[in-house]
Amino acid sequence: MTVLDKIKAFEDTMTAWRQDLHRHPEVGFEEKRTSDFIARTLDGFGFEVHRGVGKTGVVGRLKVGDSSRSIGLRADMDALPMQEANSFAHRSTIDGRMHACGHDGHVASLLGAARYLSETRRFDGVVNLIFQPAEEGLGGANAMLADGLFERFPCDVLFGFHNAPQLPVGKFAIRPGPMMAGGAFFDIVVKGKGSHGAHPEHSVDPVLTACHIVTALQSIPARNVGAVDAAVISVTRIEGGDAYNVVPNQAAVRGTARWFKPEVLDIIETNMRRIATGVAAGFGATAEVDFRLIFAPLVNGADETAFAADVAAEIAGEANVNRERDLIMGSEDFSFMLEKVPGAYINIGNGDSANVHNPSYDFNDAVLPYAASMYARLVELRLATNRLGA
Repeated sequence: MTVLDKIKAFEDTMTAWRQDLHRHPEVGFEEKRTSDFIARTLDGFGFEVHRGVGKTGVVGRLKVGDSSRSIGLRADMDALPMQEANSFAHRSTIDGRMHACGHDGHVASLLGAARYLSETRRFDGVVNLIFQPAEEGLGGANAMLADGLFERFPCDVLFGFHNAPQLPVGKFAIRPGPMMAGGAFFDIVVKGKGSHGAHPEHSVDPVLTACHIVTALQSIPARNVGAVDAAVISVTRIEGGDAYNVVPNQAAVRGTARWFKPEVLDIIETNMRRIATGVAAGFGATAEVDFRLIFAPLVNGADETAFAADVAAEIAGEANVNRERDLIMGSEDFSFMLEKVPGAYINIGNGDSANVHNPSYDFNDAVLPYAASMYARLVELRLATNRLGA
C-alpha cells in the first residue's frame, strides 16, 4: 500500500478539519482559534508543541531515531479580510473574513502528514512542522524568524506548497531558481491646496496631480525596466476628498510592485520617487513616497527542487509533474525562510476552482491526500532509515 493510499484512509478526517477551519477564518496575527486547534491536534499525535512563535505561530517537533538530520515543512494559516460569496454549508461564519487563498487546506494537509508520520515513524531524524501566521502581507515569516525559528528548530532543508487553481488535481508544478516575484507596497501622499469645487483655479488640485502620477508610473515597467525583465506596478487605491463640491488638500495613491531581480527593485523604487515628486512639482504640489518591501522573490534551490519533483513523480507519475513551470508574478513570504534555509516550494493542482483571493474560491478537498502524501514522502526520503534505503 502506498503512502497516498494510507493517507486516503483518513481523508474524511482531513476534510472535516479543513472545512471547520474554513468556517472559522482568522486574519494575520489573530489566528488564536486556529493555533489552538493545531496545537491540540499535534499534541494528540505525540508531537512536542511550541506556541507563540511569531506571535500566533505554532511549531510541532517530532524526533525519531538517533540521527541529527532535520527537515522543516511549512503551512500558512491566515485568512483574508474579505466577504465570502459561497453558499455551501462550510462557508465562513465570520463577517468580512474568508479563507480565500486555501490556507485552511494547507493546514489540514500538514496535519494529515503529521498524523501519518506519528503513526508510521518511518524516518530517522527530526521533523519540524511550521504553522505560520500572517502570510498575507503582514510579515508572519519574518515574525517567526525574529523569534529565532531556525535557531530553536534547526532545519537542514525546508519545503512548502501552495494550491494552484486551474491545475488539475493530482498534478504538480515547480521550477528551480526564482519562481515567485518579490513584492512591495507603496503609498504616495500628494499634498496640494484645497478650494471650492466651483473655483478650482484657487486650488493646487492633489486629485488631478495624483491621476497624472498614476499614468506616469506605468512608464517605469514600459521604459525603465529592460524588456527581458519582468516588472509590474499596479495602483489599487486612489483616495482623496470627502465632498462633491470640495477640492481636497491632499490625495493618496496606493498599490503594489512586483519584480524578480534585485536591480529591478532598485529601478522601480528610484523611478517611482522621481516621477511622483517630479509630477507633483509640475502641478505645484508635493508628493511623499513610502515604499515598503513586503516579500522577497521566492527562489528554489536546484537540488531541493529536483528532490521535490522526484517525490511528486513518485506520488502522481512523471507525466503529472511540470518541472519548469512559468514564473509567477504573485508573491509569498515563505521566500524569507528560503533565504535562511535551502529548500523548495511546489504548486499542487486545485482543479477547476475560482482563483485565489476571489470571493467564490474554495480549497478542493480532493487535494488533501496528495499534499499530505507529498509532505510525508519528503520526510521519509530525506530522513531515510537503512530499512527504507537512500
